[in-house]
Amino acid sequence: MDRRLAEWKHELDLVWSAHTPDFTEALRLAQRIAATSEDDTLCQAASQAIPILRCAAQEDADHAMHNAARRRLGVIREVLSALTTPQFGKRTAALKNLTPEERSRELLGLPFERRLTEKEIHRAYKLLAKRAHPDAGGTEDAFLKLTAAHETLMKERRMRPRH
Repeated sequence: MDRRLAEWKHELDLVWSAHTPDFTEALRLAQRIAATSEDDTLCQAASQAIPILRCAAQEDADHAMHNAARRRLGVIREVLSALTTPQFGKRTAALKNLTPEERSRELLGLPFERRLTEKEIHRAYKLLAKRAHPDAGGTEDAFLKLTAAHETLMKERRMRPRH
């Protein structure tokens, strides 16, 4: 599959880099991609480009149709580029499950990396609770989540021994 994607990318780059692109060749390439691609996004991009490329391949096509065809070819190029570009780092790594304390901190907009004072926790809660309260136009569910997060952080804060 990787080899086929690289070939399609190369063929599309040749069509794209020409001063006046051969839309007939681009149409053939888009039809091949739509028929044989295993990636749904690429298949959809190629399928959507086929009618416009068919119109642009006709001799009586106007400048606007050629521009539309180039834009559709650009979409196919972007998808091919995303599929063929190597992925480095932790992009595909699973997200870390947050602890109840971390979820509460995130909900209240508080930092994860340092110890918080009761005053900081309470200030963040009050600020958000003013907007989330049902009487102020918020929802009861959002207000209850904020209250639970506040209680969780305050309970943990009181349970920890002070050093």
